[in-house]
Parts: sequence; C-alpha cells; structure tokens
Amino acid sequence: MVEHSVSPSGERFPLPTPEDHAAELRRLEELAAEARRNGMEVVVVMGLGFVGAVMAAIVADATDAEGRPTKLVIGCQRPSTRSYWKIPLLNRGISPVTAEDPEVDPMIARVVLEKRTLTATFDADCLKLADCVVVDVQCDYAKQDLGNMRTGETDMAALESTLRTIGERIPEACLVLIETTVAPGTTEYIAWPILKKAFAARGLTATPLLAHSFERVMPGRQYVASIRDFWRVCSGCDEPARVRVERFLRDVINTEQYELTVMDRPIESETTKIVENSYRATILAFLNEWSLFSERNGVDLVKVIAAIKKRPTHSNILFPGPGIGGYCLPKDGALGYWAYEHILGFEDGDQVFRMSTAAIDINDTRGLHVGTLTRDALRNMGRHIAGADVLVCGASYREDVGDTRYSGSEIVVRKLTEMGAEIRVHDPYVDHWWEFESQDSYPAPGRSLARFFRNQEHLADLRVQQDLAAAVHGAEAVILAVRHEAYLDLSPDDLVAWAGQPIAIIDCFGILGDDAIRRYFELGCEVKGLGRGHVQRIRTEVRAGVRSAGVAAG
Repeated sequence: MVEHSVSPSGERFPLPTPEDHAAELRRLEELAAEARRNGMEVVVVMGLGFVGAVMAAIVADATDAEGRPTKLVIGCQRPSTRSYWKIPLLNRGISPVTAEDPEVDPMIARVVLEKRTLTATFDADCLKLADCVVVDVQCDYAKQDLGNMRTGETDMAALESTLRTIGERIPEACLVLIETTVAPGTTEYIAWPILKKAFAARGLTATPLLAHSFERVMPGRQYVASIRDFWRVCSGCDEPARVRVERFLRDVINTEQYELTVMDRPIESETTKIVENSYRATILAFLNEWSLFSERNGVDLVKVIAAIKKRPTHSNILFPGPGIGGYCLPKDGALGYWAYEHILGFEDGDQVFRMSTAAIDINDTRGLHVGTLTRDALRNMGRHIAGADVLVCGASYREDVGDTRYSGSEIVVRKLTEMGAEIRVHDPYVDHWWEFESQDSYPAPGRSLARFFRNQEHLADLRVQQDLAAAVHGAEAVILAVRHEAYLDLSPDDLVAWAGQPIAIIDCFGILGDDAIRRYFELGCEVKGLGRGHVQRIRTEVRAGVRSAGVAAG
C-alpha cells in the first residue's frame, strides 16, 4: 500500500519508492554539474522547516558583484508522511512555510522558477555533491512536567542522525555549518566526533570542516530580513573551518551593514544564543511577580512600564502576556542547563542555574492565572466558569503573526477547558491550530501539552474562526490574549452588541485603555487583566456614578 504525505491544504503526495531514488540522484547530479560549469558552489540545506526553507531561498538568491548567482541550493527533507509534502510544493515555487513577510513567497518563486538556483529533494545522496551543508534540523528540549523544566532533557536524536548521514556522504573538503540552536558544547563534543568517526570509517584522513552560526529568525513581516539583514555570530572548530564559514556567510548575508562577529570556539557561539534568549525570557518572568503585585494593589503595570521605558537604559522592558511562546525562548535556557551536566560533565547545575531555569518555569505557567481571572470575572457577574462559552482572541504567540508554537494562548485554552469552559477561538492570522487539531501527534507523539491537563480529548475538534462578530456571538467571556492589530481598537459597544449580552473581558496584554475599561463597566460587563489592578478602581467609580445618578433621579 502506497503511503502519502498530506499538505496543510489537504493535497496528498505519494511517498517516493526505492526506484525513485536513482532517478532523483541523476537529476541532482545534472543540476550540480551545470552549476559548477557556471562557477557556482553547491549548497545543501538539511531541513526545510521554519528556518531552513527561507535560509535555502536566501542562499539561492545570493549573487556576485556582477549580479550573477553564486550558489545552487538543494533543500533536503526526509520523505516521511509528516513532511514529504514540502518537497513537491517547493519545487513548484511554493513556500512550505506560511509567512506574513511579503518578501517570502516572491523570493521562493523567483529562485525556483526563474533563477533555477533552488531545488528540493528527498534523496540524502545529494550530500555527495555538496561544497557546503547547512544544518537546520530541530534540536528540542522535552519537558516532562509543566512548571519544572529540570526534569526534561534535550532531544538530539534527529540532529545526531542527520550528522551521521552527512558524515557518511559529504566530500572531505565540504563545510558543515550547524545553524540549529543547540546545547553549548554540541558542535565540538558531539557533532565533530560524529563526523570524524564517519570519515574514519570511509578511510578519509582529512579533518571535517565544522562550524556553527545560529539563526535569529523572527516571524512576522521582517522574516527574511531577520536572516539576511541582521547581525550574525559564527565560529569554526578549527582555523580552516573558521575561514570557510566566514567566507560563506559574507557571500550570502548582508555583512556590510550588519557586522559578522567571529568567535574563537563554537561553544562561545552556542552560548551566545542561549544567553541572549535566556536574558529575554528572564526579563519577562521577572515582571510576572510585579504583575501579580499590581493586580492585588490597584496598580496598572502598563502605565508603570510605560513610565520606566522613558529611561533609555530601560527601554527594552516588556509587558508580559500570558506566556512568552515561540520556539526559542521557552527552551533555550534549558539547553544550557542540560548541557552543563550531560555534555560538559558538571554536577552542580541546580546550584548554578537558578534564574534561567526559574524564568522558564514561570513563563510556562503564567497562562494558568488567566483561568483564575476568568473564573473570578464570571463569578462577579453571578455566572460559573463550568459550561461558560469563552472566546479566546489570539492563538499565536505574538502580535500580527500566525505562529502558534508554544503560544501562551494554548495554556489558557487548556486550563479553561479543564475548568469546564466551552472554548472558541478567533485569530486573523491562523488557519489551523495544529497543537489542538493534531494533538495526538503534534509537535510529536506524546509531546502535546494536553498530557498535563484533564478533559482535553474534544479539543481536537477546535477550529480557529476568522469572523470576529460571529465568533463572539453568545459568548459569556472574551479573553484578549494577543496584541493583534485587529483587537487594539475594538469598540466595547460593538463587542457587547455582537455577544448579545454583557460579558467578562480578560485583558492579557495591556490592550485596553482606561476609557474602554470604563465603558465596559458602564455596559454591565466585568473586566480583569494581567497586571491591571487599577480596573477595580474604575469599576468602583462607575458603580458609584450609577448609584449617584439613580439617587439624583429619585
């Protein structure tokens, strides 16, 4: 029976057979030979996911001073039922990743269909043709408990398997560049030995050329620029690798305007990525305690932060939403914690790593508090959370993007569902929320956050709605979970009219101004918010005004 890979749009692609591999390799050999006749290098990008697909296109779009293409790029993806569909789509000039950046789709179409400098394949023997291999294979951190990242571990299986495959096939003069965010020490102490062992098994005497340069990809309208036009850090395992990686990066990204920092060792490059993301995560976790303080003492944390940001040295302070989300910040500090013991051999990690680990645990569980606020708001209206119709506005992890990876909204939905609420979701940027629709297998079998909550089975039927007025109809509570542009200027009168009744409003991201909060109270609604302790003062003022008006009328 032929197995198929199904794209997000539902198109089915049969997986390649063993007979297909020989024909595919001949196709790639012909392309590589032609590229070399034109003075081009052959670059293989391993992994066509969120980073790899666009990185492949950027490399394929590179030109010399005369505007001539310098690289033929072969994007390689395993022919699995889960991801094979990316290959035929990319070879049609269609991006396998959804992006808000208007530059992504035209660039991929251009390099595939016009310049013909990018092709995709399922055949790992393409590595035999490579002058350079860029590794964009996932290295995850598997958490075993919610709110205790110390019990988790780094999942390097896919990365290690890919490195073995690379070592068994590449020419000995090929540069291998790990772009994946990895645990510090991975490049020198795990990847390099794998490649050396593979070379030795092949009778090769050369030292593998291995380097590391992490990506700083940011989803949204600057997706391409965050790879091509942004500051980079790199390092090589030895001097020849350092020279090669520096030359490669200067060929394909904008190092004239954005300085390339060359580190002495890969562990320094790896640590740079872990520290910068741990710093960001820690700032957000730090504000969680002040968010709770503000709620309980009549303080508006939004105004506090705005006042602090006037000071230039503190301009990067951020209001924490219901969780930090994204692929990097929720896990990167954990990679450092794990590497300290399991790669580098130290045993006092629990004493050394206190802030970075606590930050991850705080950020992972911050969304649980939204369930408490929703319950309390409904209770103040004489309603119960169990059985209540609740609309969550925003599924993605940050404003104006469609990326749902580790979104704080997922924790909100799961907690409210556990409490008995009936959930509906609206997001103008998200078509499918795979964390729910495919929760038995996404992000991997046994890895869904559903395992930390009860009563989650029916959430596989959850679908994201696009019509806000229709989504809010009949809702008893509305949770503003993400600062999407569509939610910033919502009229309280419209929202209540669409709902058909007064509603509980939960502001998770400092979206509501005081005038909007006051108007919701005037309409008979209840308002709560993360860090918005001053809402009770506004509530008291409105209620007092209503009573005064009643007395005056009497």
